[in-house]
This record gives sequence, C-alpha cells and structure tokens, in this order.
Amino acid sequence: MTDRQKPELIVVVGPTASGKTELALRLAELVGGEIVNADSVQVYRHFDIGSAKPTLAQAARVPHHLVDIVEPSQPLDAAQWCALAESAIDDIARRGRRPIVSGGTFLWVKALVYGLVAAPPADPALRERHRQLALMHGRPALHARLAEVDPASAARLNPNDFVRVSRALEVFELSGEPLSSLQQAHGFQNQRYPAKLVGVARERSDLDRRIVERTQQMFRAGWLEEVRSLLARGFASCRAMRSVGYRQIAEALQGGEPLDLGQLETQVVRATRIFARRQRTWLKDQPVHWLPPDASAKPDGALLDLLDRPTSEPCTG
Repeated sequence: MTDRQKPELIVVVGPTASGKTELALRLAELVGGEIVNADSVQVYRHFDIGSAKPTLAQAARVPHHLVDIVEPSQPLDAAQWCALAESAIDDIARRGRRPIVSGGTFLWVKALVYGLVAAPPADPALRERHRQLALMHGRPALHARLAEVDPASAARLNPNDFVRVSRALEVFELSGEPLSSLQQAHGFQNQRYPAKLVGVARERSDLDRRIVERTQQMFRAGWLEEVRSLLARGFASCRAMRSVGYRQIAEALQGGEPLDLGQLETQVVRATRIFARRQRTWLKDQPVHWLPPDASAKPDGALLDLLDRPTSEPCTG
C-alpha cells in the first residue's frame, strides 16, 4: 500500500484509566472499525489483569489486533511493533474496515504515524551492563551517566525510567551521537499515515479517582495471584514485569517482608498517578481532539460531530 493509499487512522490516546478502551470500542462500532493495540504490555501473553486487556465481551464487540502476540521472554520493540501494526492496518483497510489504533504507549504511536529515528538496534549485552549498574548503584546513577553525554535526553526522562534511560545511553554508546540530536534531525514532521488523535479529557481529580477504582478492581480480580504465577514461571526479569503496577507487586512478593496488601495497593496507585502525569505531559504537545467524559455514551450523530471539532486543550485540573 503506497503512502497515498494509506488509510486515515483514528488514534485513541490519553492517560491510563481515562477511558480509552470504551471510546475505542464505541468508535469502532460506529465507523465499522477494528482495533489495533498500542499498549506495550498487552502484546505479551499471560500479563492480563494489570494490563487491562480487552475482556471476552469486549473482544466479541470489536475485533482486536496485536494482543497476546508474543511470550514475555521475547522483547518487542517499537520497530517490531510498527511492522506488525502496519500489516494489521493494511489488512483491515483492504477488507473495507476502519483501523483504530488505541493504547497508552505513545512512543509506539508516534513511531507509527511519524516514523522511527534512525538509531542503532538494541544491544542485549549493553543493556545487561546497564541493568547491573542500576542494580549496584541505583537507577539515578544510570541517569547521571546519561546526563554527561546527552543532557537533553536526561532532562526529559525520569531517573527511574530504566528502559528509556538505558536506550538513550545505548544509542550514544553505539553511535557516538546523542539520541536527542538524532531526534532533532528527524523532526517527526513527515506523517506516514493521516491520523486523527482523540482522547477523553478528564479533570485530574476525576482521573485520580478512576485510577484508585481501577486498581482496586484489578486486585479483586486476582492481580496479585497473576504476578505470583508469572514470577514462578520465570518471568521476573522480562520487560513487561517492569511496567507500572507489575513492578511494585513483584518487588513486594520478592522482598521477603510480610505482605501488606493495603500498603501495596497504595504504592501501585501512587506509581500509576505518576505515570499518568508523564502521559499528560507528553500529550500536551500533540494535536489531540479532546472529547468530554460522557462522549462514549452520546448518540451516534453527536459523537461524530464531536470528532469533527478542532483540537482543544485537555482538562487536567
């Protein structure tokens, strides 16, 4: 499929717990679409509850693509996901359906729509060296090393974001070029797909409440037992186990201290809120069509009318 023939994507974005799933389902039903997952944890098998994978009922409403496609021991990066997403999008469009990309891994969304920066491929040995450094001296030590060679990348990355800090440092160590310089040269100006970004705007207090409620529901659904089973199967060091919530639960289970479920739940809520704030920060510079919280419940015509409105600032409290 040539660039001129590429279909316009509806891309559902927004902070975690903002309502992306229901909005994507509603839009897919409305426009005859199918959903392409852009969540970097939902791609892995067995990581079900904490990644908020679509339920059987939701999957019955709308076909989903790129969910449960690899084992946790098989890391999937942005380039690999983009290739799979492009194939799924082409297949959906060829069948006369509308591709709807939905998920919270915005790096993947950006790579799909604007292309990837020309950077060296991952080096497992180098990443393991970074992991050992972080284990011995703490993640801030790895971040400090990045600040010495790529201060621009270090300034925008959280010191505890091991995956992205390691990748930025890896790029410099392999190429001699700061990742920030490569990104600046790339510019992200040439769209590979026409795309309309949409999301649900929520006040911060409303989003915080939804994060608490969703976390509680996940624990009731057996999230703790799921993580315990994943650890027993040898997935302690896989990429998905480092995601928000899974990491906090795994550390609690492996810590050797008596488990305090109330304290653990509070830790997961706090980590999720921090993650949501980072997501909101990233989205501030994106041309998102922010819809009201009740958008998914509106009649068909009213929802389509909302989609046609210009971009606006989200409500963040």
